Amino acid sequence: MPIPAQRDLETTRTALRDWIAPKLAESSGSAVTDVEISQLDAPGGSGFSNETFLADITWTADGREMSDSVVVRIEPSGYRVFMEADFALQYRMLDTLDKQTDVTVPHMLWFEDDPSVLGARFFLMRKVRGSAPADVPSYNDAGFLFDSTPEVRHQLWENAIDAMIAVHKVPLETVKFLDKPELGATGFDQIFEYWRQSYEWAARGKPQPVADAAWAWLNANMPTHRPTALSWGDARLGNILFDGVEVTAVVDWEMLSLGGPSMDLGWWIFLMDYQEMGRDHLEGLGSEEETVARWEAATGQQVHDLHWYKVFAGFRFAIVMMRIIQMYDEWGVIPQGGESDPETDNPVTRLLAQLLGIDPFPG
Repeated sequence: MPIPAQRDLETTRTALRDWIAPKLAESSGSAVTDVEISQLDAPGGSGFSNETFLADITWTADGREMSDSVVVRIEPSGYRVFMEADFALQYRMLDTLDKQTDVTVPHMLWFEDDPSVLGARFFLMRKVRGSAPADVPSYNDAGFLFDSTPEVRHQLWENAIDAMIAVHKVPLETVKFLDKPELGATGFDQIFEYWRQSYEWAARGKPQPVADAAWAWLNANMPTHRPTALSWGDARLGNILFDGVEVTAVVDWEMLSLGGPSMDLGWWIFLMDYQEMGRDHLEGLGSEEETVARWEAATGQQVHDLHWYKVFAGFRFAIVMMRIIQMYDEWGVIPQGGESDPETDNPVTRLLAQLLGIDPFPG
C-alpha cells in the first residue's frame, strides 16, 4: 500500500513544468519552448517512504520536438516510516553510482533543495524500462515471475544476485561520504546504533515481546568482525527492475549504509523467506545456500555470522512494521477490536520468532 495522495496532481504538474523548463534549456544549451508534461501519474504500490510520480515530458529545442520520461521522488513531509532517511544523501549516492561505478541505477538528472517548488525537496531521474517482482500480490502467487519457466526464473535470479554483488564491489573510497562517525567507529557500528535509536523511536516505550527478545539476542551474540563497506540496505527482488531477465535498475536506497555486504545478504534471505511464508518456493529461484555460494564465488570472500544478520534483518523489518501499523492506525484504516495487536503480532514478528526459536506469543 503506497502513501495516500497528498497533493493536487494538476498543481504539481504546473509547478514541475515551470521548474523543468530552465533545466532543459541549461542542459541542452539551447532555447527551449513549449514545455509540457503530458502525463503525471502516481504508480500503484509506489512505497511508504516517498511520494513517487512518473512524468512524460515534451518540449521544443532549436525547432526540434523532444521528449523524455522521468521519475519524480519527493521527500516525505508528513508521516515518516524511517527515523532518518537522508534524502539528499540518497540522491548523491545514486548519482555517484551512476557516474562512477558499474552498479545499474537510473540516470540521475536534477536535485531541488528548495521545498517551495513542490512543498518538499525532490529529485528527478530518467525512467528506465522494466518491471519489478511485486510484493502485493506476492511474486510467489502471481505476476511475470510466477508465470515464467523455472529456467527463466533462475537466469533472472542469477542476474539479480550479480547486481547485488556489483554493489558490494564498489570501493569504499567512492562512498566514504556515507561515513557517520558520530554513530560509531565502523560502518557496522553506525548502522547498529542507528537501528537502536530507531527501535526506541518506533516502540514508543511499548513492550514489543519478539523485537525485545531479538534485541537482547543480537547484543549477546555480536559478531567480532565489524566491517565498513557499502550496503544497499533494502536488497530484495522487489527492488530490482527487469527487462526480461536483464537487470535495468537497482532501486530504493533509503536504507543505505556502510554496514557491509552481510547486511544485504541477511536482508535478502529474510525477505525471501518472508515472501514464501505459507507458499511453495518458486522453482528456479536460488535457495539461501545457492545465494551464499554465488556471492562467495564472485567476491572471493566468505560469509560469516549469517544467522546473526538474518535476525538483525528481521529486527529491522519488525521496526519498519511498527511504523507502518502506526501509520495505518493514524489514518484509521486498521479495524479495531482484533484478537491480537498487529504492531507486535504480524508475519514479520512470527518469522523473527521462528529464527530465534521462541514463542511468537509469549505470555
